[in-house]
Amino acid sequence: MTKSLLSSLNVTARPEKTSDNPVLKRREQLLKRLDQQLAMANAHINGETYTAYREKWQKNPETGQQEKVHIPKNVAKWFYKRNNQYFLEIRYANKALELSKGSHAIQVGEQGNLTTVIRTVIEAVVAGELDPLLEKVSTNLS
Repeated sequence: MTKSLLSSLNVTARPEKTSDNPVLKRREQLLKRLDQQLAMANAHINGETYTAYREKWQKNPETGQQEKVHIPKNVAKWFYKRNNQYFLEIRYANKALELSKGSHAIQVGEQGNLTTVIRTVIEAVVAGELDPLLEKVSTNLS
């Protein structure tokens, strides 16, 4: 008997839509921003400049057709250096999250530790550890 082609595929249940679940939507937004911060930290460590882009539909003056163009946008760094040490703030809705009572920043230490700390924060977001903080910020906005 021959093996079916479908049995060689990894079949799974449909993933939940993030637009239907506000918790997942907040997580996705924060993860997108953290990915930008990770790329920015890598560029900072390597002594390069980082430019983020957004897509915009624009009419081409020569052809008269609409086309997507990449426009540079300003992205603020969430990490900074004070007293020869680096710190990282996790921001959502333009506010620093209060990670513990009265503490809004993570002490990173050396510049080389930035990417490791950001990856750890990404893992924490995926695990749902920051969901209560995101909920608190989003309810304050309403």
